[in-house]
Amino acid sequence: MSLRVLAAVAILGLLYLGHAAFIPVALAGLLALILAGPVEALHRIGLPRSVAAFVVVLLLAALAGASINLLWTPAQNWWAAAPQTLRAIERKARPISQFMSRVEVLTNRADQLADPGNAPPAAHAPEQMVVPANEAAAQPGRSPIAIIIFDQTRTVVMSSLTVLMVMLFLLSGGPPMLARMSSALASDLKSNHTLRVITAVRTELSRYYGGLAMINIGLGAATAGAMALLNMPNPLLWGAVAGVLNFIPYVGSATMLLLLLIVAFVTFSGLGHVALVGASYLALATIEGQIVQPLIIGRRLDLNPMIVFLALWFAGWFWGVAGIVMAVPALVSLKVVAAHSRRGRPLTEFLGPNGLPLVPIDMADPVDPVEPVEPPRKPAPRRETA
Repeated sequence: MSLRVLAAVAILGLLYLGHAAFIPVALAGLLALILAGPVEALHRIGLPRSVAAFVVVLLLAALAGASINLLWTPAQNWWAAAPQTLRAIERKARPISQFMSRVEVLTNRADQLADPGNAPPAAHAPEQMVVPANEAAAQPGRSPIAIIIFDQTRTVVMSSLTVLMVMLFLLSGGPPMLARMSSALASDLKSNHTLRVITAVRTELSRYYGGLAMINIGLGAATAGAMALLNMPNPLLWGAVAGVLNFIPYVGSATMLLLLLIVAFVTFSGLGHVALVGASYLALATIEGQIVQPLIIGRRLDLNPMIVFLALWFAGWFWGVAGIVMAVPALVSLKVVAAHSRRGRPLTEFLGPNGLPLVPIDMADPVDPVEPVEPPRKPAPRRETA
């Protein structure tokens, strides 16, 4: 047990320290699992896997480019108006800050009246150190902003190329490559089971995120239409943001609701209009989560909200934005793996939502049999012979 704990700690430390090398590979594996369904569908109609992988990646890149081109102008307008937005937030929130300051002053005075000997000393303004310009420029460890931007751009480009190349290799290899790798690392029985589990994870992730993508496109279009009817600025931008954030369960919808309330608070003067914006998106998100998503995807891969929140928090601390992107797919994959394991039922129930009933164990599953113990037989009575 102690060796397993040490091995787990060592693996986590290696993943944390080598995040620059592991994150592109992990993202490529995730995208390969999600896009494996369309690639296999094209392969079944006669296309080679390499050509099918190239076609799917090309279509995905074209779709992403078209989306960026469509949203580029609204995003620029929003970014240009960001200083005015911050000043408007500060102006409208000033009465609230003044009220909180008065409450704090009254609380301090009440504390001083209750305990006069414990009055806080008068605060002195801290002395400010003035650093000469030549000394500030001569301080080591400070790089010009151009060098920092160049380093960040180079890192992003190299990581993107790594993700693209590894994803193409994984999609082109497909199940035959996975079969060769698993047979080289394990026995025939274990390799067959591993291949079945990987195929199940790939199929479930592809179906789940394919259906979720269609749902989120509809949610984004509905959100953009509702925001346009309510005279919100840049409705296309907020529709796109709603569709993207909805890939993150629970947290994405809450973040989108907060963003819309802030923008409506800055844009409109009446609180009723602000509440109407929030209520409209809340109604759309409720319909999507409680009616549309169960009808299209089902509830087999639903997750516990608390587990999702903790996974997003830990993954964000561990790997940043990439960890947040991969947290939910990792939980879905773990649930699928547990569902295909003989002893994975407790983990499946732990990851599932609290409202779902527990399904009784199917006796046809390959569980370990328990032989019944027969009670001891009583000896037959002796017959007396004459």
